[in-house]
Amino acid sequence: MTDFLLEVKQVSKTVGKRSLLNNISFELEKGKIYGFIGPNGAGKTTMMRIMTGLMQPTSGSVKIASYNVQTDREKALLKVGAIIESPVFFDYMTGRQVLRNLSRLHLGVASSDREKHIKELLERVGLENRGDDKVKTYSLGMKQRLGIAQSMLGNPELLLLDEPSNGLDPMGMRELRDIILRLRDSDNYAFFVSSHLLDELQQMCDELIVIKEGTLIWKGAADQLIKDGQRLEDAFMGLMGL
Repeated sequence: MTDFLLEVKQVSKTVGKRSLLNNISFELEKGKIYGFIGPNGAGKTTMMRIMTGLMQPTSGSVKIASYNVQTDREKALLKVGAIIESPVFFDYMTGRQVLRNLSRLHLGVASSDREKHIKELLERVGLENRGDDKVKTYSLGMKQRLGIAQSMLGNPELLLLDEPSNGLDPMGMRELRDIILRLRDSDNYAFFVSSHLLDELQQMCDELIVIKEGTLIWKGAADQLIKDGQRLEDAFMGLMGL
């Protein structure tokens, strides 16, 4: 029997008379990259907010490492790092100072180990030579990589990324993609990535989860949806009925 890192069970969300999510269920395993896709307004950000306890579902549940996010959020989120929107940092700080300040919020890392941990994180996201430069000198891609390092401060097993490649140039996209693939392969991280950049997702995702108008319409291995040299964009448009 598979021990799922995260379980979404029959989650629905309504606001007034409007249904944002309708009875959605899926599971995430360690060591896989999941692409989460759907048109604008499909409910992706709502789902991610529920997964991190920032929003309560109308019905259903989310469990992370067997802990219910709604009733035991603190323990559940020990396993999760997230960038739900673009990371925002104080530009006058260095990257190392940003991580040092935020590390104090993570009680699972001993104070004596913080500097070593921060050094390792900067290395893992390719910022080891820029850690002592001010954030205002960073490119957007470097800020996104610093955001990845920030999300890893508490030693999570699952990283939730909402539109991580937005605004990046091709080089920045490739650097971010390479980091995600490396963390999956070397550290067995799971990633849940919401993005409109379907070509990027096609190059790194093991599994895909597709929603439309708040309803789950497809989930499974990426190569089951994308066949015979097809582009993910074409497969996605087919699912949308276009």
